[in-house]
Amino acid sequence: MKLRVSAVQYHLHTIHSFEEFVEQCEHYIKAALEFDTEFILFPEFFTTQLLSIKENGRTLTINDLPSFTEKYHQAFTTFAKKYNVHIIAGTHVVEVGGHLRNTAHLFYPDGKIGTQAKLHITPTEVHEWNMSKGEGLEIFETEKGKIAILTCYDIEFPEIVRMAKAKGADVIFCPSCTDDRHGFHRVRYTSHARAIENQVYVVLTGTIGALPTVDFMRANFGQAAIITPNDVPFPPKGLLAEGEINNDMLITADLDLELLYQVREKGSVTTWRDRRVDLYTDWE
Repeated sequence: MKLRVSAVQYHLHTIHSFEEFVEQCEHYIKAALEFDTEFILFPEFFTTQLLSIKENGRTLTINDLPSFTEKYHQAFTTFAKKYNVHIIAGTHVVEVGGHLRNTAHLFYPDGKIGTQAKLHITPTEVHEWNMSKGEGLEIFETEKGKIAILTCYDIEFPEIVRMAKAKGADVIFCPSCTDDRHGFHRVRYTSHARAIENQVYVVLTGTIGALPTVDFMRANFGQAAIITPNDVPFPPKGLLAEGEINNDMLITADLDLELLYQVREKGSVTTWRDRRVDLYTDWE
């Protein structure tokens, strides 16, 4: 089975209305659909662009972002149904029990919405934005198999990706948001490591551009990548596609799930099969 995926390098800039945000998102979706894509990935925190909107001259803060949740749901539900496509609409900050939570959303073509809260929270998210951690890992059933969504910092923890693979996920979608080269390369390098360790695909993207009026979103360093295990059926560098750093664009590639099954059984290395469960905890 194959699935075609696209990852958006979303350009953050000041906007003046929710309608501008919707128009920009639809532009990327239409561009991806010109390549007959089936899954579209947006980055982490891309809805912070809404905080650049002035309301009666007032500058919005992260605490205002949940007020856009209903409109965000409506917009992406409409897109997914209208264009018959799965959309991993990055992450959006929602309010749960009086706490802010950085939550990824999967919008299905039939109108269903799946969510995965970020499980590992960075110091900035904790101390500056008072975010709370997600409570568990979700695996999403789709017509093209099982997927997981692990946001940015999550991909830096081997255990959670091992759990996702043990629960049947063949593709990990990783929306991210990094403000400098150090953060970007942490996420990029660990995405490659997780693909090798678990013999899965990782689809990664990040924000680019700047939001001058939004705290902690004034700098972004991003690049999309569609990452494979490093074995003979795949490109030598473990890359099906990658974007140009900090450019407004998207990338697209086909993921062949059968190749994953082949390398797990008889690849040059069989890292999933050869894990030493007698020495360390397994999650299967």
